[in-house]
Amino acid sequence: MESKKLSVAIIGLGKIGQALAKNLTKGNRSVIVASREFSKTMEFSKNEDSLIPLEITDAIKESDIVIPTLMFNDIKGFLKQYAADLEGKIIIDVSNPIAPDGNGGFKKILAENESSGEVLSELLPKGSKLIKAFGTLGVESLINKAHKAESRVLFYASDNVSINSQIEGLIRDSGFEPLHIGGINQSKRIEVFGELHEFGGLGKSVNLTEAKQLV
Repeated sequence: MESKKLSVAIIGLGKIGQALAKNLTKGNRSVIVASREFSKTMEFSKNEDSLIPLEITDAIKESDIVIPTLMFNDIKGFLKQYAADLEGKIIIDVSNPIAPDGNGGFKKILAENESSGEVLSELLPKGSKLIKAFGTLGVESLINKAHKAESRVLFYASDNVSINSQIEGLIRDSGFEPLHIGGINQSKRIEVFGELHEFGGLGKSVNLTEAKQLV
C-alpha cells in the first residue's frame, strides 16, 4: 500500500523556489508557499489552486517537509530563527556554498573539503532531518528539463534511509528521477564544482543509465 505523501512547504520564492513549486504542482502535488513578503506569496499563488500561501511560521507548522530555497548563509539564519518550529521536520537543503568572484563567475565560500550540507547538518533543530537535493541542477535545468519523456536524474544525499521513499516520491513529483548517492557526507559531490553537479565535473544533466555509471 502506498504511503501517504508528506506535506511540503517551500520558503522563499526566488527563481529556484518558484521553479520547484511549479514543477511540483505539475506533478499533482499541493505545495505550501511562503516568503518574507506575503503580498508576493499571494501574487505568485493566486492562479494555482495547488499552491497554498501562508506566512513563514504557519507554513513551517503546517508542513512535514520544509524546503528553504535560500542562499547558504541565509539558511543558517533561518535554522536559528525558526528552530522551535522546525523541530522534528524534514529539511531539504538546496543551497550551494558559493558567491560572485568579481570576475563574472563564482567562488566557493567554504574550505575545499567542506560542503554546505555537512555544515547545515550540524545546525539542525532538535529531531529534524536534513536531505541534500534540488540544488544539484542549475535553475534553467530545473525549469526546462522537468517532466520530460526521458527523465533527467536529480541526485540526493540522505542519512535517513527510512524517509528516502518519501524524498524520492517528491523528486519524481517534481519531474525528475531520483538517485541516492549516500549520506550527507557525500554532499560535496552534488554541490557546485562537485563531480556530480551540472556546474562541476558533470557539466550536464544525465539520464538514469548514465547516472548509475557515475555514482
